[in-house]
Amino acid sequence: MNAQKNNWKILSEKIQYDNPWIKVTEYDVITPGGSEGIYGKVHFKNIAIGIIPIDDEGNIYLIGQYRFVLEQYSLEIPEGGGPLGIDPLIGAKRELKEETGLEAANWTKILEMHLSNSVSDELSIIYLATSLTHGIAEPEDTEELELIKMSFDEAYHKVLQHEITDAITVAAILKLKIMFLEKEILNA
Repeated sequence: MNAQKNNWKILSEKIQYDNPWIKVTEYDVITPGGSEGIYGKVHFKNIAIGIIPIDDEGNIYLIGQYRFVLEQYSLEIPEGGGPLGIDPLIGAKRELKEETGLEAANWTKILEMHLSNSVSDELSIIYLATSLTHGIAEPEDTEELELIKMSFDEAYHKVLQHEITDAITVAAILKLKIMFLEKEILNA
């Protein structure tokens, strides 16, 4: 078996759903084991962008909002979508300003990951934003956001206690904790 080779054979494909954000395709396939089957793929039309803004005192800014799909309140870093083919940093700067009113002088890409790669091709890029200045948030009309400032350590403990469960936020906070521990950045 060659793990780097595509051993799936597509017999047919049919678009089941398509809107401005996602496209769902169902495939009739021959699996790597040789049996016939179906496979569904959710194609995302944007890159998932996350920003972890941290100030000089070691505080981060999180967004609290009700998530329709989960039917619950979620605490997460500022996040949004950036069009494919456009520099994700442009989208990150827009999302940070839109959701928090913050702008950052320094940006560092800290993580790239695929979300739920068994059913989707969604790519996420996460940035660390520092040297912050405050302004006025400009949320979209579909968003009712609560801006929450807390120490990085408090946010880290909320991840460990399962109070923060958003995948992008969990990954960002854990990555930043590793960067602090490995002294890639100074713990503010």
